[in-house]
Amino acid sequence: MGHSQTLIRQLGPGDTAVLKQLLAVFADVFEQPEVYLGALPSESYLERLLANPGFIVLVSENDGRVVGGLAAYVLDKFEQERSEVYIYDLGVLKDVRRQGIATLLIRHLQRIAAERGAYVIFVQADLEDGPAIALYDSLGLKETVHHFDITVSARKLREERQRGCCPNRYFDHSQSAFRMRWESSRPTRRPLKPRLLSN
Repeated sequence: MGHSQTLIRQLGPGDTAVLKQLLAVFADVFEQPEVYLGALPSESYLERLLANPGFIVLVSENDGRVVGGLAAYVLDKFEQERSEVYIYDLGVLKDVRRQGIATLLIRHLQRIAAERGAYVIFVQADLEDGPAIALYDSLGLKETVHHFDITVSARKLREERQRGCCPNRYFDHSQSAFRMRWESSRPTRRPLKPRLLSN
């Protein structure tokens, strides 16, 4: 399966079933079924989310099968009238990797971000995730940062730990953050081979 059989599309209201398929893809890719399938949101919640212009979901489909996708958020800035787009999750199933799907998803997101007037897309990758870092490094500027998840309540943290969900989430861990900037006069970078993207 190559690019000619790959359809990239943005989800919207009415696409909750496809969003659930993407959650199953993420559960497989990131090996976290409890996180992505253990407490699925209601249909009405997913409909509201898909209707929110600040939430962008792209899927890659091959013959009607969801094989990859990304979820991103538009963040309106306060220091200037501009916005950034944050890629929260991006993943492609193992059997269709190295076919350009991850790159196609990011390129499609770049077009959407540009149409919305965003000035940058940013994404994080764990330092040990070499394939993701190689892909993002070829698309953007890298900054090494520390990422902290701060729990809202100690009770919630205990509950998640008891369920075995997200065992490392509440510890300082270093990550690479990538910013993807673009200008109309800037030459397009060479095509890339996609690799495993995980968090």
